[in-house]
Amino acid sequence: MDKLQFIFNETGIQKSHAKATLNLLETGSTIPFIARYRKELTGMLDEVQINDIQRFSKIYDDLIVRKQFILEKIKDQGKLSDNLELKITQCFDPSTLEEIYSPYKSGVKTKADQARDNGLEGLAKIIMAQSSNVESAAQKFVSEKVPNIEKAIEGAQYIISEWVAENEENRDRLRGQLKRGMLIATVIGTKKQDAVKYQDYFAFEEKIQHCPSHRFLAVLRGESEGFLRVKIAIDDEAYLLNLDRKYIKRNSSSAEIISDAIKDAYKRLMYPSLSSQVINQFKEIADKAAIKTFADNLYQLLLEAPLGEKAVLALDPGFKTGCKVVCLSASGTLLEDAVIYPHPPQNQSMEAHKTLSHLLNKYGIGIVAIGNGTASRETETFIRSTFGDELIVYVVNESGASIYSASPIAREEFPNKDITVRGAVSIGRRLQDPLAELIKIDPKSIGVGQYQYDVNQSMLKESLDFVVSDCVNKVGVNLNTASPYLLQYISGLGAGLASNICQYREQIGSFTNINQLKEVKRLGDKAFEQASGFLRIREAENILDNTGVHPESYYIVVKMAKDNKVSLDQFVRDKSLRQSIDLQKYVVEGKVGMPTLRDIMKELDKPGLDIRGEVANFSFDPNVKNISDLYVGMIVPAIVNNITNFGAFVDLGIKENGLLHISEISDDFIRHPSEKLSLNQKLNVKIKEIDASRNRISVSLKFQ
Repeated sequence: MDKLQFIFNETGIQKSHAKATLNLLETGSTIPFIARYRKELTGMLDEVQINDIQRFSKIYDDLIVRKQFILEKIKDQGKLSDNLELKITQCFDPSTLEEIYSPYKSGVKTKADQARDNGLEGLAKIIMAQSSNVESAAQKFVSEKVPNIEKAIEGAQYIISEWVAENEENRDRLRGQLKRGMLIATVIGTKKQDAVKYQDYFAFEEKIQHCPSHRFLAVLRGESEGFLRVKIAIDDEAYLLNLDRKYIKRNSSSAEIISDAIKDAYKRLMYPSLSSQVINQFKEIADKAAIKTFADNLYQLLLEAPLGEKAVLALDPGFKTGCKVVCLSASGTLLEDAVIYPHPPQNQSMEAHKTLSHLLNKYGIGIVAIGNGTASRETETFIRSTFGDELIVYVVNESGASIYSASPIAREEFPNKDITVRGAVSIGRRLQDPLAELIKIDPKSIGVGQYQYDVNQSMLKESLDFVVSDCVNKVGVNLNTASPYLLQYISGLGAGLASNICQYREQIGSFTNINQLKEVKRLGDKAFEQASGFLRIREAENILDNTGVHPESYYIVVKMAKDNKVSLDQFVRDKSLRQSIDLQKYVVEGKVGMPTLRDIMKELDKPGLDIRGEVANFSFDPNVKNISDLYVGMIVPAIVNNITNFGAFVDLGIKENGLLHISEISDDFIRHPSEKLSLNQKLNVKIKEIDASRNRISVSLKFQ
């Protein structure tokens, strides 16, 4: 099977489109660039499909290399039959390939190998023929290395066990039964008191093929932490009986010897390795489900609506240590910082009011961002009661802000400020532009994942990196205000070129024309081609520099304006001038097609407009400040702050989140909470159950 057929089998993408996409990737084009500006060549494939082509292309290449390695290893062992070679050559599934190779992996001599070295393979064949007296036959194999009949028979049994264990039909049958088996978890008795968080799994049983990813990963985590024992249970006796029937002839004098060898094959060679394989296969499935949920959440979080370029006063609330206050300019620059103590034990509300009034007046700020951590509600109440309608107040999810504040990026940005100030800056900037701020934080620390530390980490990183890149390029970046941390995710750039762009920007003051990018050190034609369409210049010399129209297509818009006998600026600013355009006139065979032309017209309809929309304000119930203020049946406002496979967690404005189980989301059947919910969605929920001893709150949407 060639690569294009393999990609087609895995993705359903036409070979011609896959081939064109691979050619573009191999010549240095990025996924965002191909998806946005090469639609004619790829058949309008989106970013996910192009990423799939790239991913399966690598899987195919790795498979070819791996198969060659496996063939050589088995050949060196003298075990490569024509049938086995064909099976390996025709295998294009990584998991299946490893299953085939599994019996041949060990470089250590097995008990069967030692028995063969002792000359006992002949005896094993005699026993399996079941036509001779075993003890008489075994006597002939007694030697210096084999001291007696019992040792001869034992060695022959090891060889028989290996024959049984390496038989592909036997392995396939057992593998199939394990895939339909029961996943069983039991608590390790001596650790029961320490394993309270796994108490739902102390005596757990579920069909492994029906076990959802979150339960599967929870069980495996309990095992890895030493609290649970985990296994797959099948009908051992039925499986062994089938093997006996397969190998043992009726009235065979060797029946007991062969049956014991079969049991040894099963218990020592087959069940341990194959059950591990099956668990790993299901873990891979669970990993993919968890990673997809995490990636979907991250995508929504990164594309959360920004406040925009407006000055903000941000507070990181606290009791004993006070509330850290920072004033940020419209571009996110730190102007001033302070600390206020409006809460117990200091209760310096007058001084706090005075400090805040001074800062708000000094910098002309009318917007306040408050982190949603400790003392958040108390701080919000203080601000609203003190300033009334003078200020617009936002409560901001601060998950990950503490991670950022202690990071090398934060230390580089604010070398002379402590972590508390950096954390407050992060809260304020997250309101101004969530995307620009969140990319500085390891996505695993943002708080929207599910077992993110238990899944395949390389797979997780690959998925999350793709999401970050996709979001940054979808939104586009202001070339004159973007940080190097944001610029590095732009198509074709990277950390080095992003840094060079910022250095050049400092030299010239600001970019006024996209072509100035070509003056940046080490930024060549290819990087310009890949990046320029995703960069924006406000108030540019050329109005098209503030749109998603690629510079390579500017001439098309210029021609359209000329054909309409108006200036370029008039043509872009006046939508009515474009309504009568016949796009077909501007098609250039093999170069410019209708997809590109339609995209150009869409971009001209929204020059400089942020696709993320506008931020909406929200208020929690002012009477709810801790779990004791809730009661069953109460209706309260909430925000979805994490979506999992089994439901969603909602912020109620208190320390504890509420669990909105999938069964409580809708009266209609849904397979996943994301069918009805999105991250940061504002809801009214009903308190269904409160377990104050475990700080657990269950909520429901099924009350309207």
